[in-house]
Amino acid sequence: MFSVTATMLRRGALRYSQCTMATVVSGNKTSQQVRERLRTEIAEMSSQFPGFRPGLVVLQVGDRDDSNLYISMKLKAAAEIGINASHIRLPKTATEDEVLRCIIAVNENPAVHGLIVQLPLDSFYPIDTEKVTNAVAQEKDVDGLTSINAGKLSRGDLRNCYIPCTPNGCLELISQTGVAVSGKNAVVIGRSKIVGAPMHDLLLWNHATVTTCHSKTIDLAEQVGRADILVVGAGKAEMVKGEWVKEGAVVIDCGINHITDSSKPSGKRVVGDVHYSSAVQRAGYITPVPGGVGPMTVAMLMKNTVQSANRFLQTHRPGKWNIVYTKVKPRKPQPSVITISRSCPAKPIAQLAREMGLFSEEVEPYGKSRAKIQLGVLKRMENQPDGKYVVVTGITPPPVGEGKRTMALGLAQALGAHLNINAFACVREPFPGFCFGAKGFAVGGGYCQVVPLDEVSLQPFGQYEAVSSASRLVMDAVKAHPHYETKLSQKALFDWMVPLREGQRSLSTAQLSRLKKLGIEKSDPLTFTEAEIRRFVRLDIDADTAADCDFLGNEIMAILSLSSAEEDLKQRLSRIVVATNKSGDPVTTEDLDVSGTLAMLLKDALKPVLMQTVEGTPVFVHTSPLADIAQGYTSILADKMALKLVGSEGFVVSESGHGGDVGLEKFFNIKCHYSGLKPDVVVMVANVRTLKMHGSALPNLKQLEKGCFHLKKQVENAKAFGLPVIVAVNTFSCDTNAELELVCSHAKQAGAFDAVQCTHWSEGGAGALTLAKAVRRSAKLPGQFKFLYDSQIPADGKLRTVAKQMYGAKDIELSPKAMEKLALYTKQGFGNLPVCIAKTHLSLSNDPKLKRVPSDFILPITDVKANAGAGFLYALTDSVSSCYS
Repeated sequence: MFSVTATMLRRGALRYSQCTMATVVSGNKTSQQVRERLRTEIAEMSSQFPGFRPGLVVLQVGDRDDSNLYISMKLKAAAEIGINASHIRLPKTATEDEVLRCIIAVNENPAVHGLIVQLPLDSFYPIDTEKVTNAVAQEKDVDGLTSINAGKLSRGDLRNCYIPCTPNGCLELISQTGVAVSGKNAVVIGRSKIVGAPMHDLLLWNHATVTTCHSKTIDLAEQVGRADILVVGAGKAEMVKGEWVKEGAVVIDCGINHITDSSKPSGKRVVGDVHYSSAVQRAGYITPVPGGVGPMTVAMLMKNTVQSANRFLQTHRPGKWNIVYTKVKPRKPQPSVITISRSCPAKPIAQLAREMGLFSEEVEPYGKSRAKIQLGVLKRMENQPDGKYVVVTGITPPPVGEGKRTMALGLAQALGAHLNINAFACVREPFPGFCFGAKGFAVGGGYCQVVPLDEVSLQPFGQYEAVSSASRLVMDAVKAHPHYETKLSQKALFDWMVPLREGQRSLSTAQLSRLKKLGIEKSDPLTFTEAEIRRFVRLDIDADTAADCDFLGNEIMAILSLSSAEEDLKQRLSRIVVATNKSGDPVTTEDLDVSGTLAMLLKDALKPVLMQTVEGTPVFVHTSPLADIAQGYTSILADKMALKLVGSEGFVVSESGHGGDVGLEKFFNIKCHYSGLKPDVVVMVANVRTLKMHGSALPNLKQLEKGCFHLKKQVENAKAFGLPVIVAVNTFSCDTNAELELVCSHAKQAGAFDAVQCTHWSEGGAGALTLAKAVRRSAKLPGQFKFLYDSQIPADGKLRTVAKQMYGAKDIELSPKAMEKLALYTKQGFGNLPVCIAKTHLSLSNDPKLKRVPSDFILPITDVKANAGAGFLYALTDSVSSCYS
């Protein structure tokens, strides 16, 4: 036996000496080919889905030099082929919880298709690497290191998992040799989770007979000698000797080791786990180190990321929500609103938020069916283009309303649930005092309402409570300051307002602003003169001019509605004028040093509340300023956030208060003035019943035809802002076809882009489908939005413009009190603010009994007040209430 073996060895040695050198399989060349294919594939993706690019995030903890080197290679490779890659570096002080929260945020980001956690995690605190690795979402685990991906690979489920990058690169290099894996004897040296174990599984499911060896394997040389394919990843320099290698074998060396070499400037050189110079003379194919497996690992990472993006596109479309709408089957006869609400249960609000692309950290559940959305969403999506902006208004309504809110919800349902377009509705929060009036207590109605009904209508969101607390706080400060001014000396007041602590006095931000307003250019209270202290501490409030609690509540709610950020809220709150001093100068909340406290109190109320309709369409329910002495619509923040969330092809439907003459004019001249948003379409809601009311006591069609003059005027009002107008006729069972056709015909003659009949109240979104299609068509028209007046013209000129163009008045008549107020506000610097006219919403004129299109009337302005914080002057035309009751 020995002699035979010796003979074989001699013959083997002879063949060894006579064989040619192995073919070197270059990882650099192969990886470049892979990258070129991926670059082409990404270009095709971007061509098919404009603006789309695969997204990759590399998460690092600490600042290790070796990790930085590897990350820079990955980011460079990603950029070269068109992957949108970013690097998140957490400091060494990061805890395990902070790392996990960061991973969850990336998991939920639909723009990211691959997440790499760079190992090791270099933190001062202990971090469970296994826990962190497994926190990566399986569909984004492009490193293939989670237990789920490892399990799928071990079971042979190669189509539904991500293969770890190094083994995948090794298989690609083997395929480059032309050697078929199937049926071959393969030996894998190493059993790590990153290389050895997955390499074994990968070769096995490619039909090789696989043996796994490691540093403890006794007959390692014998095992290596039987390998047709040898993959080495043991992490030990030149562990595998050339004489062990089977002649003609494919040798893939995954090792990267540094050994001493005095000939190198660094004193070291890089070698693999295989003794290259001897193995290259026996193997058929061999990979070099460096330049072999290393470049392929990065290339396979890019390949997995592109594969993840492709999988994403199979179930999603860029900018398209993956939302599941509720199928509603309307019943006949139609049940009550509460019955409908209870028959259409709301999905968990966290699920709806996730379907819309919100991150869990951005959602603050407020019960199971509603949530407050953090304002950080706007920062995250600031580069996202806005969607189409639709405002819903109406003709002058009867006391029971015209159905604007129901129409807004129905339109959003039609766009979303029926046309599969990202759609959002933004409506006002119902005021508890009005829930049991003639309009009922549903937000919407029929099959177009916000659910659950009891939560949206009867369970407060906290906004009114915060506003009430804030207004009482200001009133207490207004009363307290004059009291202490009379009771305390000047020095005692100064010590009370700027207390001495450890020999130092410090000023608050509000106090510094007050000093600036007084012209005192000092920041150190210790340097104040007696005269400066007196001016600083004494407000000299004129008690007769102090605002009441209701006035403050109205303005604070208006400020919530008009604020576009927390800083904007603070600035607006600081400008609230609570009284004037005895010299006629305004006294503000900033002068009282309570503006910062107000901002803290109202910070949570600034967040829009997310709910849903009966069909699962998302709705923001946020703020409810009065529609007479204030602007009367939902918040700017709700609209801005919704426009970002729907994306460039989506629609946001926002309601305005009252009719086109009152609510729409304020929506444009106040809300759009401060938001900077430009609506695309106006939907004008009308119905036969209301138009007959405007037509006086005439026979049916004649009465309706006369009433259509009012519709014509309201269409003209809306068109004055340069936007296409669609008339949506809210139909009732008692309406005849002749009546409905007459209204639509007159609307089109008045200049409406289209006029459609809607049955959304009884049919849900399906009943507003024709309207949704018309809105979609009109939104494609080039926008020509314009304001009604220039903000720089005098306040009386603005009032006159609104009265003449919107109401049809001949002129306005200012009372002596109103003229005196306008002069005062102009002097105080408020003359360039927009104006808000508080008049009846039941007529175009100031007389609720005058219907149709009154003309030749004078609009009396009895008083003018300044909402300096909200940013508008409001004019009273009669005894219009300025409180919520």
